Amino acid sequence: MKKLIAAVSVTLLAVSAGAAHAKDWTTIRFGTDATYAPFESKAADGKLVGFDIDLGNEICARLKAKCVWSENDFDGMIPALKAKKFDAVLSSMSITPQRAEQIAFSTKIYNQPTRLVVKKGSTILPTTESLKGKSVGVEQGTTQETYAKTFWAPKGANVVSYQNQDQVYSDLLSGRLDATLQDEVQADLGFLKTPRGAGYQFVGEELVDEKVLGIGAGIGLRKDDPDLKTKIDKAIADMLKDGTYRKLAAKYFDFDIYGG
Repeated sequence: MKKLIAAVSVTLLAVSAGAAHAKDWTTIRFGTDATYAPFESKAADGKLVGFDIDLGNEICARLKAKCVWSENDFDGMIPALKAKKFDAVLSSMSITPQRAEQIAFSTKIYNQPTRLVVKKGSTILPTTESLKGKSVGVEQGTTQETYAKTFWAPKGANVVSYQNQDQVYSDLLSGRLDATLQDEVQADLGFLKTPRGAGYQFVGEELVDEKVLGIGAGIGLRKDDPDLKTKIDKAIADMLKDGTYRKLAAKYFDFDIYGG
């Protein structure tokens, strides 16, 4: 009888502990780096805008939760998430094996191809031979930084890391950089198709390396919040199914950003 009572007591304590730690997701705090248009940036009035912002707000609406957005440098996103400064990272974060060791991810929210950008007329190509002795700008904490430092830096390329993507483009425009490596969609819509990017272009093909560059973007989550992952995954699936995702994407892209 004593063993039975002890077992029941342990079970009740476990249930009580679980209830005590059950999280109330009436508010969801998203971390984002607002220097990456058209995914996340600031409008003239200071309001956060972009595809990721729209996705996050729609997810919150479906979960009947209040969205709170926190700006954070990209390279500090995972430490800040783990420190509970916010509940999720929605900031064009690629799903990679290395990151998945530290955090969980939602299902894929869109594809994220990587390309090299150079000045028009440049003969530079995204190869180790061509980039030897050249300066390539990347944003800190990105998969592009990892790729460039893994494959190009050891062969003589000067890989320069910046706190945000705007700083990368600023140094490209000033001539301090010979090339930049970043997300293709962001570079196309956030730079090349703007007045300041008129003198620049993509070179070479899309770079592919699932281990380093990932398998698309997802929402970063803490591993000890599986209930939030379940809720967000369902919201994403429902958005894809009912056409809401496509409508939101059409505001920014004239192609299928989600992919297969």
